[in-house]
Amino acid sequence: MNSAPDPSPRRSCLLRHREEDDKSGFLALAGYTLQNADQLLSDLRTQLLPLDAELFDQTEYGPKYRIRGTLTGPNGRVLRVLTLWMKEDATGETKFVTLLPDKL
Repeated sequence: MNSAPDPSPRRSCLLRHREEDDKSGFLALAGYTLQNADQLLSDLRTQLLPLDAELFDQTEYGPKYRIRGTLTGPNGRVLRVLTLWMKEDATGETKFVTLLPDKL
């Protein structure tokens, strides 16, 4: 898939502690923090976008894809991740939706 993660508040959601659906603790295992959020965006671009994307849903706004892979963080630790993306029919843009620990 050819796109870049949207540098929107999504990175803040991923790296800020939340009571429900927290991902910051998982990402912290690999050394990602709010202070190096740009590194997370860069790593998503370089480490995951080149991998094969699997179409898993077609919505009224466009197709959704998942990309499974490994993410090597700033501290060298490798995380198995599942990322979700959507290609908007209206704009043709592929946008980052979320990241989850991959339990496969």
